Order: sequence, then C-alpha cells, then structure tokens
Amino acid sequence: MTSKLKLLGTSVAIAAMAAASAPAMAQSTTTAGTDVTNVANVTFEVNGVVQAPPPAASNTFEVDRRILFTIIERTPVGTTNVSANQTGAITAFTLTNLSNDILDFTVSPSQILTGIATPRGTDAFNLNNLLICLDADNNNLCDAAPTATVTVDNLAQDTGTRNILIIGDIPATTTNGQIAGVTATATALNSNGSTIVAAVDTDVNSPTVVETIFADGASGGGSRNGIESASDDYTVAAAALTVFKSSRVVSDGVTASGPGNFPKAIPNAIVEYCISVANASGAASASNIALSDIIPLNTTYIPGTIRVDGTVTAPGAGQTCAGGTGVTDGTADDAGEFGSNTVTGRLSTIAASTSRALIFQVRIN
Repeated sequence: MTSKLKLLGTSVAIAAMAAASAPAMAQSTTTAGTDVTNVANVTFEVNGVVQAPPPAASNTFEVDRRILFTIIERTPVGTTNVSANQTGAITAFTLTNLSNDILDFTVSPSQILTGIATPRGTDAFNLNNLLICLDADNNNLCDAAPTATVTVDNLAQDTGTRNILIIGDIPATTTNGQIAGVTATATALNSNGSTIVAAVDTDVNSPTVVETIFADGASGGGSRNGIESASDDYTVAAAALTVFKSSRVVSDGVTASGPGNFPKAIPNAIVEYCISVANASGAASASNIALSDIIPLNTTYIPGTIRVDGTVTAPGAGQTCAGGTGVTDGTADDAGEFGSNTVTGRLSTIAASTSRALIFQVRIN
C-alpha cells in the first residue's frame, strides 16, 4: 500500500511539474472576482483490493483585482510643429487598461513649467486655452467639445484603449524653435466612477474577498497609486523665408550670341528677372506663396513670360534661375490683387532648405 501511494504521489508530482513547464498560452487575464476551485481526490488499495476513497478535498479562492494601466504619447511619436498664433493645436495620447477588471478613468491636461525639460527640449512658453477631449476614431478630431478634464467610461480590461487629445492655442509672441510641454494625467476609478480603495502589502489576503492592489508604475508621481501620466510637446516651427531678386540681359539685338559674349543693357534689350524665395533649414514648410513685382520704369513687360516654380542655384546675389511653369497673364492674381502694371504669381509649397523662383522678362525702352 505504501509503495502504491508513493507511486501515485510521484505521478501527480510529475504531472504537476510537466504542466508547470509547458509553454504558456496567450490568454486574457482572469477577471477579478472569478472563483478558482481545485479538487483533490485519492484512490488506494489494501492487499490489492480497491478501497472506498476518502471524501475529496477542495479549495476555493477569489481572484483579486490588479489595477494596471498606461498612458503614452500616441504613435507616431514626435513633437507637434506649430506656428505663432495658431489655434487648436493638438498633442495625442493613448490610454490602455491592462487591469483584470473594467475601469473608469479621469484624464486631465497640465502645462510643464517654463524651464523644465519636455520630451524634446526645454519648456519656453505656455499654451492658451488648454483643454482635453476624447478621439475614439483616431482622426485627430474631438468626439465632443473639449473640456478641462474628460472621463473614460467602462474601459475594457486586457488592453482596452482610448485615444485622447490635448488642445491649446499658441501665443502670438512665440518665436521659431521654442518648445512647450504638456502632460496628460490619468486616474483609475471603479467602473461606477467612485474612488478605488486599494489593499496594502501588509494586509492578509482573504480567499473570500476580492481585494484590490495597485500595480501601476511611478510615472504619475508616486509608486502604485492608480495614477499615470505622459508628456508631449509643441515646437514653434515658423517658415523662415528669404527673398532675392536678380536680373540678367538675355539679348540686346547687337551682341553676337554664343559662349564668351555678353549682351548689354541697351534700349530694346531683353532683361530676365528672377525672384527667388528660399526657406531656412529646420523651418516649417511655407505654402500659398504669392509674389508681386511692379514693372520698373523705363521697361515694358513682355507678355507671356511669367514662369513659376523655377529652380534656383545658390539663392542670393549671384543666383542662377531656370525652368519653371508658364502661367497665363491677366489672372485674378494680377491687377485685381496687387494693382496695375504688376507681375504676379504663386509658388508651390517650399519646404525647409529648399527654394523656388518666379521668372519674367521685360524690354528696355
């Protein structure tokens, strides 16, 4: 009998070790309040005769509640480029409930203090009208009017997520390169909106009571406190445009054409002007760029010679310009916008470290 009972115990132990060493299957965390019951049975023999087994032994406990969640800068991460006096500039965050229970959350925005580090620099200004909202469909638009704080209702356990936007206005006094940091702080609540009361490590665990512990990290200002926060920033990235104007004599009707010969600016000569616009390195892209140039005295504009988006080599006094797309004279961009006897045109968007040109020709009277 003894040997058989030992063999049975050894088999159970081997099975238990095999189960423990088996690879874990991906699964959801067990919901808080779930009863976990284990029943142990014993069979035995006496002199080879199977005996009536003793009553089974069982144990039941309730799974306790683990409060675990994150709030992070929404991907793709990076600063939000803004311009001075811009309204409704956003930074985006994602709240994820990793707990084993449905939870509510409140999320509030705050400004990082001037002079304190932001994720990508040092805070230099505060936004105006700082508000927050939910963005359920991840389209960078508020689901409802932004408010001072938002509530996330019944966020599902096991990676339930919600997108959140912080919205603010950029002061008109900001300058290129300045950074402002903001923080989104999330506080976990019971699914009825009430405050969570958590057990402490020295509390004795009760198998019949669902107890709650905080398992979140320390980024919210205190370890295991049911509060998490994340920061993002805005960077003022204004366009920094420089305009240059140059001219060259194309022909004078006298000087022979060809390499090494240079026509002169005599009456009846054709002069080509180039107005280049260059954007500085690291600046924001400039768009909807309108140029105007009053035809100089003692010259006459040659119809049909306006070209836009020309290429520029070495923008500046010694620049050379070429190419471009011809535009029709007399459009709404001409006299109606800038006045008579004026050449006008619009350039396509100019990104940082690039340039474009407007080119036209006149004849010397």
